[in-house]
Amino acid sequence: MRTVRRDIQKLRDLGYPVHATPGAAGYRLGAGTKLPPLLLDDEEAVAIGLRTAASGTVTGIEETSLRALAKLEQVLPSRVRHQVNLLHSVTVTVPAAGPTVDPDVLTVLAAVCRDHQRLRFDYRSHDGTDSVRHTEPHRLVHTGRRWYLVGWDTDRRDWRTYRVDRMHPRIPTGPRFAPRPAPDVDLAGYLNHGVSTAPYRYRARITLDVPAATAAERIPPTVGVIEAVDPHTCLLHTGSNSLDELAIYVASFGFRLQIHEPPELIAHIRDLATRLTDAVR
Repeated sequence: MRTVRRDIQKLRDLGYPVHATPGAAGYRLGAGTKLPPLLLDDEEAVAIGLRTAASGTVTGIEETSLRALAKLEQVLPSRVRHQVNLLHSVTVTVPAAGPTVDPDVLTVLAAVCRDHQRLRFDYRSHDGTDSVRHTEPHRLVHTGRRWYLVGWDTDRRDWRTYRVDRMHPRIPTGPRFAPRPAPDVDLAGYLNHGVSTAPYRYRARITLDVPAATAAERIPPTVGVIEAVDPHTCLLHTGSNSLDELAIYVASFGFRLQIHEPPELIAHIRDLATRLTDAVR
């Protein structure tokens, strides 16, 4: 009985109303009248601060996150709240470059993935072509810079990866479907390979005079596939619809490199090098 009383007191200390009642019942849990304190350890609370401080890729997420954090801070212990505030006072956030996604679109996509509902949406591809797609959505994948939807394209009868910022779902959604086995156990690796080997107009193969691990620190997996050649060199497979974009990108690596293909890129870089040399004479 002493143990029961001790547990009841713990519940009351946490803010749960527990009423003593006569008879065999003994105690009764009353309707909640106030929110119990938020039970977070120091590391969890600090993680909230770091997560919120990070710039998001969702439209308006910064303001929403700050409102949520303000509410959380009201129930954090004083000592932990000071740690969170310390992180904000010394952190400067660099906004994420590129397009953001509408949170309402993410909500729709998350719901159809969960409920296994077919989805019809307008989609603009990387070359600017507009089309209407029909898919059985499987999972949302976030790379840190972009949101993607992995789904089975019912018209093309194959798995496809779509950039969420290029999608405009049509409501209402379609009927339910029986989920298919995933295209790969490692969805992150599947997406990285699919995005970096997309059918670009120009596909480049470049040898980098650095270890694969060093190249991976500089080149995001969604930009290109890095293949180790030996302990000192690696091969990069990447692509773009613009020769200028490819030329400027590879020049920014800061690595010694050799471009094998495409021949258009090799000729373009030679011409660009000549023009830049003339510009600084």
